[in-house]
Amino acid sequence: MTSAEIRQGFLDFFASKGHLIVPSAPIVVKNDPTLLFTNAGMNQFKDIFLGNQLPADKRVADTQKCLRVSGKHNDLEEVGVDTYHHTMFEMLGNWSFGDYFKKEAIEWSWSLLTDTFKIPKDRLYVTIFEGDVKENIPRDDEAFSEWKNWISEDRILLGNKKDNFWEMGDTGPCGPCTEIHVDCRTDEERTATDGKALVNADHPQVIEIWNNVFIQFNRMKDGTLAPLPARHVDTGMGLERLVRVLQGKSSNYDTDLFTGTIAATENITGKHYGYSDSRADVAFRVIADHIRAIAFTIADGQLPSNTGAGYVIRRILRRAVRYYYSYLEFKQPLLFRLIPVLATQFEKVFPELHKQEEFVARVVKEEEDAFLRTLDKGLRKMDDIIGVTRSSASATIDGKAAFELYDTYGFPVDLTRLIARENSLLVDEAAFEKEMQQQKERSRAATQVDTEDWVILNDHALMEFVGYDTLEIETKIIKYRKVKTKGKEAYQLVLAATPFYAESGGQVGDTGCLYFEGEEVSVVDTKKENDLVIHFVDKLPINITGLVTARVDREKRSRTEAHHSATHLLHAALRQVLGTHVAQKGSLVNEEHLRFDFSHFAKVSEEEISKIEALVNQKVRMNLPVQIKEMPKDEAIGMGAMALFGEKYSDHVRVVVMDQRYSVELCGGTHVNATGEIGYFKIKHESAVAAGVRRIEAVSGESAEKWLADQLLLLNSVRESLKLPKDLLKAVDNTITENNTLRKQLESLENRALVGIRNELLKKDEIINGITFIGDIVEVSNADALKKLCFDLRNNLNDYVAVLASNIGGKPFVAVGISDTVVAARQLDAGKLIKQHVAPLIKGGGGGQKNIATAGGQDASALQDVIKSIKSALEQAGS
Repeated sequence: MTSAEIRQGFLDFFASKGHLIVPSAPIVVKNDPTLLFTNAGMNQFKDIFLGNQLPADKRVADTQKCLRVSGKHNDLEEVGVDTYHHTMFEMLGNWSFGDYFKKEAIEWSWSLLTDTFKIPKDRLYVTIFEGDVKENIPRDDEAFSEWKNWISEDRILLGNKKDNFWEMGDTGPCGPCTEIHVDCRTDEERTATDGKALVNADHPQVIEIWNNVFIQFNRMKDGTLAPLPARHVDTGMGLERLVRVLQGKSSNYDTDLFTGTIAATENITGKHYGYSDSRADVAFRVIADHIRAIAFTIADGQLPSNTGAGYVIRRILRRAVRYYYSYLEFKQPLLFRLIPVLATQFEKVFPELHKQEEFVARVVKEEEDAFLRTLDKGLRKMDDIIGVTRSSASATIDGKAAFELYDTYGFPVDLTRLIARENSLLVDEAAFEKEMQQQKERSRAATQVDTEDWVILNDHALMEFVGYDTLEIETKIIKYRKVKTKGKEAYQLVLAATPFYAESGGQVGDTGCLYFEGEEVSVVDTKKENDLVIHFVDKLPINITGLVTARVDREKRSRTEAHHSATHLLHAALRQVLGTHVAQKGSLVNEEHLRFDFSHFAKVSEEEISKIEALVNQKVRMNLPVQIKEMPKDEAIGMGAMALFGEKYSDHVRVVVMDQRYSVELCGGTHVNATGEIGYFKIKHESAVAAGVRRIEAVSGESAEKWLADQLLLLNSVRESLKLPKDLLKAVDNTITENNTLRKQLESLENRALVGIRNELLKKDEIINGITFIGDIVEVSNADALKKLCFDLRNNLNDYVAVLASNIGGKPFVAVGISDTVVAARQLDAGKLIKQHVAPLIKGGGGGQKNIATAGGQDASALQDVIKSIKSALEQAGS
């Protein structure tokens, strides 16, 4: 069976058992602060498990794109080295939402593996949860009894909490699980050693193939377990491992899920894959794995960056680049050339990559180009660090050196760790983290939130959003919880019904007020947590159980809606003017402005911007009715509605139509009733965001009027400054020309003055330990002049050290110059002298190279002390 047939066989089996087959959720998680990526099949169903949402069907099955490279589930360092760990993988799963439980789940998993897929029963073992005395959780005897109907009791093994109690995170839905393991060893090996002794022992041929999780608890913040309102089944089986077993391979990478990518890599590099543990073969496997994670994550909307989820993708990409650069000896971008292979392979199951093939390839290539530019220097620096480490008889690379590699050469610490391990070294990661701490402290303090458990007031199963139709409603609080940010306490509320729109799809959350029997509580923000609408307030009302009038800030909502509707008109205009390759890659709309990111590979010209603005404003003047339609998703796509890559849509969708022939989009946001309410549209700025992604910032309505008024005011100020010329452009050009001429004349005068200063300095030289020393405070107009003087002295002196200082505008500046001969003979370093003898005295900082370095500071009274200090250092260097 091919991997495609195996995947389809799984889905067909559960369809025959009454399961609804649903598409994979995006690999990039939105509206869930606890996750960066989808790391398990159950993520998209989390609200169902918590009782916040009703399922579309009580029985569901799918194949889910997952990514595990950070946090609790982190397999990155094993990927490519062993035969079965991956970054991105497909999780085959079947779910029961309060329907069937352990009996059916166990029976069907056994039937599928042994009857449908014909895995020999004597190669299978199962594990059940042995219980946990500390948490007062009993052994899972129910699962044990069910398994006895299908497999001999000696093949039912007890597993501890680590292996057989599944939890997605520190809090949330969880429960005992039963795993199915398969023994892929040869008959001779199986005869020699009983397979049960190798279960959960990290044996590469005795592997877990399927996990049946029985979700029946909710882990609270204090660690206690609360029973869920209904019991659920959540199963997960890695397609990669299943295909390996059914295709009779000893490695996941030998299956048709990866062989196409490996063959393409062979063709590109001219190297041969040897199925071994050599570094070259590990590189083939790393590339085959990593390109999948990179490609599908970018296709789902996450661009590589220096923070958060974007940095995870950048780390994965750079790890792959380093492998092909070092071990396949390929020194140019490679990964982007594999995108067409993946796009074709997964076109039927994950079509989003095929639809964005060119865009994803360009993003990947630019990332590769950027890292390759610094990689060679970084690897040479790494060689130096390894040499220093070994010369000091240490087995651990200094954390500061690891941080320099990260900060200067873009080496993620796990890449440094990888290279260190290849050289039998460790990395002082505690010291590395200490260096990182200062960079992280500010952002961590800004984002750190301590969240308590929900306090349930009304046992409503669901909440309702009514904000499309009304901005005020009488309702009740369902539940609330306390949160603490930067030491400040606040609260989050969930209402039974709410008119407040929660931040989503780029539209900011509503603000407004809640009125409790005369008491007013301000809603400062509204956000989504999965599908739950959460209202952020600074205090709780006195009567929290009473009726509440929820009222949205009408003015803010109205202005935000104008900007949101303008983004739809803008999106359509961009596709009309630039081409249909344009796709939305992100947006922000609030009451003040809009920001729209889109795929495009060139700067948008002024002429194109004018055409885009004209087209949008034409649609505004036409006062087109904004029609909102709700319909099945397939029907909406069939009528030409645009869906955003990386968004998860339900089977029934909301469609926003602004002229059937112009703009039809799937959108859950709020909008104006007619385009005329937008008023006027103006593009403020166009720029690059990332590889293949441009950004337009624009304003509409009153914001556009204010922006234009400000621009006219600025223009009139310029006119007045230039004495109201008839031809403003000509006057500006003349001013620029005159300024350039004066600047050149000034530079000429300064250079003449510097020659005079240099000649005076040459008269003040003294010999210290055979070295010419010049130290003086000079009068110059800028700090760069000190550096110029140091360079000029080089042309007139041989073995010298010069320290020149100046008080410029009340601020001290210092330059230290040393001839190359003195640097070599006396081991003097201008950069170190600056840091050790200059910066502390003038209360500043600086640095540079061994032969020239500069500093600036706050205390100009210490300049004479600076000269004395370096002179003293020179005297000591000679002794």
